[in-house]
This record gives sequence, C-alpha cells and structure tokens, in this order.
Amino acid sequence: MILFGGDPHGDFRPVLRAVKTYSPQAVVLLGDFDLARSLEEELAAILDKTEVWFIHGNHDADQDCWYDHLFSSQLAHRNLHGRVVKIAGQRVAGLGGVFRAKIWRPPAAPRFPSHHDLLSICGKGERWRGGIPRKHHASIFWQHYTALWNQQADILVTHEAPSCHRYGFKELDELAEALGVKAVFHGHHHEQYTKTISGGKILVHGVAKAGISDQAGNVLIPGKSDTYGRDQRSGLNNQTSD
Repeated sequence: MILFGGDPHGDFRPVLRAVKTYSPQAVVLLGDFDLARSLEEELAAILDKTEVWFIHGNHDADQDCWYDHLFSSQLAHRNLHGRVVKIAGQRVAGLGGVFRAKIWRPPAAPRFPSHHDLLSICGKGERWRGGIPRKHHASIFWQHYTALWNQQADILVTHEAPSCHRYGFKELDELAEALGVKAVFHGHHHEQYTKTISGGKILVHGVAKAGISDQAGNVLIPGKSDTYGRDQRSGLNNQTSD
C-alpha cells in the first residue's frame, strides 16, 4: 500500500501517525514541506518502517534553508520529479513545482524550455549559487514535463492540479493520458476531493494540507482545507506573473 500526503507546511505529525497506524510500504509527499530541519530528521521515526518519496512544491524554494533541508537532505534521491519509479508494485511518475509565466504558464508556449535557456539570460546578480534563480528550482520547465512524455506509469503525482480543478491545467491531463495512468494525486491547493479527467478514465485525488489518503483515494487522516481563501489569495502561484 502507498499513502499520499498533502502539503505538510511544517506539520509532519499526520504522516508519522499514518505510518504507525497503517504500516504502508511507501509514502509519497506532495510538496511544500517548510522544513525547519532536514527531511530525514523530521521523518526519522518512520524511515525504518516505510519508504519515503516526494515531489517538491513551490514553497520549497522560498528560502535557502527550506531548499537545503529538502534538496540536500539524505532523502534527496527519493525526489520523483521528472521520472518514473516502481514503488510498492506501482509505477509512479512525478512532476513537482508550479507553472509560472516567467518560465511556462500554459496555455502560453514555454518562454524558457530548460534551465540552460533561462541561465543564458540571467545576469551575475540574478544567479543563485552559480545557477538559475532559486525560486525557479520550483518552476515547471518544458524539459521536465517532456522527460515523462514517452514513459508509462500507473500513478502520476503532481503539485499543480489537472483541469478538473478550477485552477488546474489541461497539460497535466494530457501528460496523465500519455503516461497511461489510472490516477493522479496532487497537493498545492489544500483541497480534499476526487474528480475525473479524460472522459472519466482517470481519477484525480486532491489531498488537503497535511492530509493523508491511500492509493484508492480514501481519506485516512483529514487534512486542513483552505478552500474559503484560495480564490482570494494574491499569492497563489497559478495567478502570479513571475
């Protein structure tokens, strides 16, 4: 069994409790960790009980320490972004981060298809640690999207939502179809729901903040939904221009 965890935002108690209660073979976390210490330290109590996998969210590149606590952690090799991995008998594809107009925000064409393309126009003062600006390590690039296109999977995990969500993207529907998945799990919007895309052929499960669902989409630990405020938040990445 695989469990899927919504954006922790610093609260790891639900995933720790879920592993203790349900003994899953693996847990996949859907981004936005807000880590005060390294990921392996936060999850130390369950690392000998289950496999931990993840994708990153938009906030994981907001601060140097949040970035380092995730991408430089001892679990960094468990990042599913841009690849397909067999987990507990299921082929799981991952696409972390968010669409941004500066890089690529569908339906517009990609402005910078790759990290290399973006770096080519970055001045010295814009670069972070010699590479692209830190925030764009959490942006979706065409190169990562297309890296999945010719692969096959059973489940797709994303931070952004497919088109069944009011702030979703049909490009994720198309990716799910190309992969041949039966289900998509996503975070980002802090909403717990189940809908379908592709004429009902693919299930989409939104997982609320710090919530836990099983691979059938059943809610094991309810999360914290902020649907009341998402329409009004100026900080929602789907509506930003940079």
